[in-house]
Amino acid sequence: METECWCLGGEFEDSLFEERLERRPGPPASYRAKLCEPQWFYEETEGSDDAEALTIQKFRADLAYRQQEYQKALQEYSSISEKLPPTNFAMKRDVLEGQARCLAHLGRQAEALAIATNLEMKASNTDHLTTVLCLQLAICSSLQNVENTIFCLQKLISLHPFNPWNWGRLAEAYLTLGPALPASLASPPSQSHFTSSDKTVDSRPHSGRDNLWCFPETLPESCVLSVETSSSGSQTNQNARSEVQAPEAGRREAVSLEAQVKACASFVRARLLLRLTQSQQTSFALERNLRTQQEIEDKMKGFRFKESTLLLIAEQP
Repeated sequence: METECWCLGGEFEDSLFEERLERRPGPPASYRAKLCEPQWFYEETEGSDDAEALTIQKFRADLAYRQQEYQKALQEYSSISEKLPPTNFAMKRDVLEGQARCLAHLGRQAEALAIATNLEMKASNTDHLTTVLCLQLAICSSLQNVENTIFCLQKLISLHPFNPWNWGRLAEAYLTLGPALPASLASPPSQSHFTSSDKTVDSRPHSGRDNLWCFPETLPESCVLSVETSSSGSQTNQNARSEVQAPEAGRREAVSLEAQVKACASFVRARLLLRLTQSQQTSFALERNLRTQQEIEDKMKGFRFKESTLLLIAEQP
């Protein structure tokens, strides 16, 4: 049985057998950069292929978005999306992101979030996912939805745990959540146990012994009884209302304290990461770093923590 002998490095590239191009004598031709006039893409481009025409149209949409003409930009992006071939994934992502941002600026956040969710499902690498999460963060911020904003920041931090700016934004979001009660803890108006029946007032004028604004001792016994009953009923409702509001106030305080603890922890992580990168920065980057660290120090002093707790948190790692 014959055995095949394979020689390592025995294969050759085809380029070795190709003829080399002869160099032309004389100096090489000078390079001439193509100069484009401002807004050159608004001119009529005859004879351009479909890909170039779509690229020019995208330039127009991007400029309209930059000039805050969101409706015009949305129309351009939508037109491009209909003409794009299914294989042009890169431009498709850019166009969909442009559509989502325009919709968010136009107050159509639900449609923008649907596009962002679709992009997140189709993200194929970390860079694409980071872009989509930043898009979702911008949409949730425009909606002032603090809980979804926190969720987007948490996903961004899971992708880039050493980014101090995301940690700082997460801390700011927790501070925004602190004073307010989340929707999961708030009681809807339909579940209120109080009615306005005890607050109904007869608008007819009263005179003489029928005047309810008189003192109880000047009224008949029946009227005194009715006034005392009404007063006791009102006192009972007040006690019931305070009993119901007491647990809610306790929940509010607990949620606020928990949000402050999470904000403080996020600030500590941001400050630690800023200190780690401080030695590698100069000029305006270093100035911003130091200024942000000082802002974090000032905000941490505003927390309702004991001095010993703040000193423990502020210790050098």
